[in-house]
Amino acid sequence: MFTGIIEEIGTVKAVQHSGSNSFIRIEAKKVLEDVHLGDSIAVNGVCLTVTHFDSTTFQADVMNETLSRSSLGSLRNGSPVNLERAMAAGGRFGGHIVSGHIDGTGTVSDIRNDGIAVWYTISANADILRYIVEKGSIAIDGISLTVAKVTDDSFSVSIIPHTASVTILGTKKTGDIVNLENDIVGKYVEKLMKPAQAQKSGLTMETLAKNGFI
Repeated sequence: MFTGIIEEIGTVKAVQHSGSNSFIRIEAKKVLEDVHLGDSIAVNGVCLTVTHFDSTTFQADVMNETLSRSSLGSLRNGSPVNLERAMAAGGRFGGHIVSGHIDGTGTVSDIRNDGIAVWYTISANADILRYIVEKGSIAIDGISLTVAKVTDDSFSVSIIPHTASVTILGTKKTGDIVNLENDIVGKYVEKLMKPAQAQKSGLTMETLAKNGFI
């Protein structure tokens, strides 16, 4: 589990895509301080497992499923990436619950200054937007952020200069693709509101409401 508080910006040193075998090697400092084989590190919000490391880099395998659901497939040598180690037991919870399992991607559709803040508007599909609520949480490239506005086809966040300087969000331009992970609480609530038996029987919240039960 992660919290969406980025620890450092790493640099991609090697990417290999060969059929079903893909890996990425990233140069870093802070996340290597106590690294072990098998550790989880979020790269732009994607939970990856360390398979090799040395004093300056770590390497992780990347599955086709991960490449198809995230923006990792577009990374190249020299690309900057957000990095966060998995939260240690007893650690400080600075952001929100982030699993590192990307729901999909969005596109930066607008960037505008607002005093010291910068507003980023992200276009996304309905399957992602259904879980996004104003003043709720969203992880963009692994960054825990508060949703400032939601429309039918996009949502917006307002970031402070510190966030722009310590993450890669400050380097984004309109048209760039970002990884998105919805707040997991909303997904669990939806699942619990639609138990398996109710689905099999055809019982829905709409049916209950229509017949005066709720």
